[in-house]
Amino acid sequence: MSKRMQSKVALVTGGASGVGLATAWLLAREGARVAITDINTEAGQALAAEINTELGDERAMFLRHNVSNESDWIAVIAAVQEHLGPLDILINNAGILLAGDIAHATLAQFQATMQVNAASCFLGCKHGVAAMKQRGGAIVNMASIASWLPVEGYAAYGASKAAVAALTRSTALHCRKQGLDIRVNSLHPDGVYTPMMQAALPPGVPSQAVLFDPRKNPAGRATMPEHIARVLLFLAGDDARAISGAEIHADSAILGMGL
Repeated sequence: MSKRMQSKVALVTGGASGVGLATAWLLAREGARVAITDINTEAGQALAAEINTELGDERAMFLRHNVSNESDWIAVIAAVQEHLGPLDILINNAGILLAGDIAHATLAQFQATMQVNAASCFLGCKHGVAAMKQRGGAIVNMASIASWLPVEGYAAYGASKAAVAALTRSTALHCRKQGLDIRVNSLHPDGVYTPMMQAALPPGVPSQAVLFDPRKNPAGRATMPEHIARVLLFLAGDDARAISGAEIHADSAILGMGL
């Protein structure tokens, strides 16, 4: 049976944990050669080694990558294309979550959040489009329901994800008007049960209290990373050929909950 990502080359930022880790595994199992980037060198190298041990054929590589640094982006894309081949897929997944409402968040926190969450997508789209210009490809930017649903305690995070959504639409339109075969979409999950989310939970809150289950816990909001990875796989693949400039909500109808 053919694999959906056979012969594709993918780059996943923030790939050492959470959604990035699940996405790297899924892309590799579907036939892609995957570059995993992160600032967590130890975890990233371990993941690439695990993928190569299980799947063989040097399917994965790790590159240390500060996603808010343009020089890093230039070096990373060059290394990916040298070692794995022309870039087909970019998953802009890296991000941070810093708590703070408008009264208590600091300017430094706001600027750091915008740099890692939003500027990284700007740089990824800028250099990703340049790399894909001749062959075409797909870019998916990780946003959040916080881009449109007010979250009082995370003012900077919501602003950064709204910027990601706007940047996605602008980049998708640019590619269409320039006649480029590059699709650009944003994915907007509600909570995902990742290390970042777990670190933000109040002490003693068990996973059962936050994981969404239509029968056991319909009020829960979090999904597992592998569920979001499957949506990313679809958006990055040829089955989503007609989708570009879209905001895809992976939020289990949270808007209807009035939260």
